[in-house]
Amino acid sequence: MSADHLVNDAVAVSEHDHADGPASAPATLVVYGDYECPHTRAAHIAIRGVQPRLAGLVRYVYRHFPLQSIHPHAEHSAEIAEVADAAGKFWQMHDHLFRHQDALEDADLVGYATELGIDADRARDALASHAYADRVKADVRSGLALGVRGTPTLFINGVRYAGERDVPTLEAVLRDSTTRGGGPR
Repeated sequence: MSADHLVNDAVAVSEHDHADGPASAPATLVVYGDYECPHTRAAHIAIRGVQPRLAGLVRYVYRHFPLQSIHPHAEHSAEIAEVADAAGKFWQMHDHLFRHQDALEDADLVGYATELGIDADRARDALASHAYADRVKADVRSGLALGVRGTPTLFINGVRYAGERDVPTLEAVLRDSTTRGGGPR
């Protein structure tokens, strides 16, 4: 069995994942990210720029990988995204957190939840009790098993992608992956 095959199996997407795009898409982009990481934000902006150009051809999967040692608000940001997921609003919160990356204190996070129609007390309590910490840790464990050490780390069709993350390059690599059915070259 090839190393690529092992990675493909480990990156397999399940109902546990946050996925935007059809499961039948010929390309799946899995991103391990951190809401406080400026590099993850830049990749997020590029991915959101590519998605409309490749509508129906790419499934975007986001997995949490908060780098606590350098981003003190990353863990709670991931947890508030999970609070939003429980309310059916993961992607709205996901995009909102990247738009407001410079304001990720707990009071800000609760405010963002409230803006999305989530009860403030529920959001505050979930952060205080770390109600979704296990969900976030599960993503971190899966990343560590794949050798993820920093953010963002991208996989295209199960193969690690370390190339440029600008819109034209990502679009070309993803488009190529949709026609070949494999990962990036």
